[in-house]
Amino acid sequence: MSLLSYIFKRILITIPVIFGVLTITFILSRSMPGDPVMILLTQAQIRITPEIYNAMVRELGLNLPIHLQYFRYIADIFTGNWGESVSVARGSDVWELIIYRLPKTMDLAFFSMLIASFIGIKIGIISATHRNKTRDTIFRSLGIIGVAFPVFVLGMLLQYFLSYQLHLFPATYYKSIEYRDPPFITGFYMIDALLTGELYKIPDYLYHLAMPVFCLSFVTLAGIIRQTRSSMLDVLQQDYIRTARAKGCSEKGVIKGHALKNAMIPTVTVIGLSFATTLSGAVILESTFGLRGIGLLLIDATLGLDYWLINACMVVLAFIFIITTLVIDILYGFIDPRVRF
Repeated sequence: MSLLSYIFKRILITIPVIFGVLTITFILSRSMPGDPVMILLTQAQIRITPEIYNAMVRELGLNLPIHLQYFRYIADIFTGNWGESVSVARGSDVWELIIYRLPKTMDLAFFSMLIASFIGIKIGIISATHRNKTRDTIFRSLGIIGVAFPVFVLGMLLQYFLSYQLHLFPATYYKSIEYRDPPFITGFYMIDALLTGELYKIPDYLYHLAMPVFCLSFVTLAGIIRQTRSSMLDVLQQDYIRTARAKGCSEKGVIKGHALKNAMIPTVTVIGLSFATTLSGAVILESTFGLRGIGLLLIDATLGLDYWLINACMVVLAFIFIITTLVIDILYGFIDPRVRF
């Protein structure tokens, strides 16, 4: 099977997954207790009468049978008509809210994964090549602590010690109060600051992201270290590694030239899935640090029974997860051509 055929096949497999995600998201949102119409009318401070209530139900399409609501929901998703928020930002277009909030969550996840992947692979290799020695013991202990530590607990501890006690880092928000957001171009704070020449805002942004990025990196780091170490130990026991050593290859050459590429296959899976997990961790961490990303938006939408905003947030996060998985499968085809056959 050629690489293009392999990629096409993987893309086809994602189609039923997407429809499954859309269906589950719709069912879960409609199963939530509460009445979004009552919340909308209460927030609007409108005197609630049966006539006004029924008119609003018809306007939102909630009077339709559930199967018609579902088909309308699917059609709206694929035509870009994602509706308007009814409680979080009443009357605002849902897609615009997503576009504004998502880049901050992506920044948080990207920087966390970049740091965790780089350090995790390095430490995993060192741990495997120093098996059962002092370094290995320290790094394995670090991995166990990272797996056991909930990200929000670590966040609150850092806030208490580094922000409130030592005053080294800001406790909340993504920028200083005196700075305004750069003009919206891409939605990504640093890119927009760079394009508009407001470079002084970039260090301030990174300074505010330092603690939440460290929290997500530390928690994610543990899984990458453990997987890299395990994969490297398996590969280092293979016959071709012993042959390379017998031919006189240096240990550094054996690790980088022979062992690392094969050991990376399961590690790539962990990194990709960790990126998706990092997005879900950002949902909690954004509320801890007051970051205005899609995670905090999803929490507000859930509390306000904002069906349309809940569906949009869940669909976007699910799409990112599906695309990440697809990219991992394609990377497999490049790293190890055997997976195509």
